[in-house]
Amino acid sequence: MGVKLVTVKPMPRPTLYLAATGHGFGHAVRIAAVAATIQSLCPEILLIIATNAPRWLLEAYLDGDFIHRQRSFDVGVIQSDSLNMDRGATFHKWQEILAQEKFLITSEADFLKVNQVGLVLADIPPLVPEIAKAAGVPCWMMSNFGWDFIYRDWGGEFESIADRISQSYSLCDRLFRLPLHEPLKAFSHIEDAGLTGGNPKYNPEALQIQFGFTKPKQKTVLLTFGGLGLQQIPYQSLAKFPDWQFISFDRQAPDLDNLTKVIDPKYRPVDFMPLCGRLISKPGYSTFAEALRLDCPITSLTRDDFAEGPVLLAGIRSHGYHQIISPAEFFQGNWEFLNQDPLPPQSTQQLDKNGNETIAKSVINYLINGSTA
Repeated sequence: MGVKLVTVKPMPRPTLYLAATGHGFGHAVRIAAVAATIQSLCPEILLIIATNAPRWLLEAYLDGDFIHRQRSFDVGVIQSDSLNMDRGATFHKWQEILAQEKFLITSEADFLKVNQVGLVLADIPPLVPEIAKAAGVPCWMMSNFGWDFIYRDWGGEFESIADRISQSYSLCDRLFRLPLHEPLKAFSHIEDAGLTGGNPKYNPEALQIQFGFTKPKQKTVLLTFGGLGLQQIPYQSLAKFPDWQFISFDRQAPDLDNLTKVIDPKYRPVDFMPLCGRLISKPGYSTFAEALRLDCPITSLTRDDFAEGPVLLAGIRSHGYHQIISPAEFFQGNWEFLNQDPLPPQSTQQLDKNGNETIAKSVINYLINGSTA
């Protein structure tokens, strides 16, 4: 009597769809850091990352395979660099998105259904909760601010866009609220999580040898201004500090004896933070969070035209060694601030540094065990 062969259809891999807002590199960086933690703890989960951030940036954080879906569901703020915003262009681009929102929502919801996505995690494109709802998939989000907060502060013609975004955020099933946050009032289910960000991949001593760093940590400075950079970093100021070592990821930086340009995309600012006595930056959650996780002092420019700026500066005053300088001190000054020690944190409260793990374990628990605990 013959043996009847039974074909067993393999179970599909649990699939997580991650979406990052298309604004600089910060949102892609922090969702990639969480995705990398998920991947290391549970490699069987298939990761689909929807963002218009470049693949090389995601690969700098993720060692394993993932699907990169080039999609953009929001604007963020259109900027010429990390400090200069174009509100008119931002408003015009939002009008284009809102004019085609039904198509964007329907087409991406179909993609989620076809690929049997089990959960959506987003940081923090406003249309994504509606996409997830149309697909019948839970939507979780993570952020320290919402775009409604930014636009509402601008007022005028942005008020209606802020209202539209708040309405969409209200459909989110679960928000992981990161430190250094605004209230995020549009969300109905909020859970506080710790700092997110990447971990250094390279041995600090090996990096010192490879790049020829000989200056003490206290005189080693990282210049980092996010994915958009700055149009006119005053590199001439570095000449006043010949016994200091400066590190920049700016490919257009001049060749100076005390400036090291890092151009290999496998390296990230966080990889060099353990070598530095401070970093100089503009307000940005991802940079601040990675520095705070590594106890790297922060010298930051002020940024009063972006509502998140004062919130972030208040956060580093409370929880990190910090130095706040004006744009004039940075662009036109003699950089005398380098001869001053950063101030200690004003609060004794310690920030949770395990946001990656908290969010990752919740995602895994849901996709593998069907639990939201």
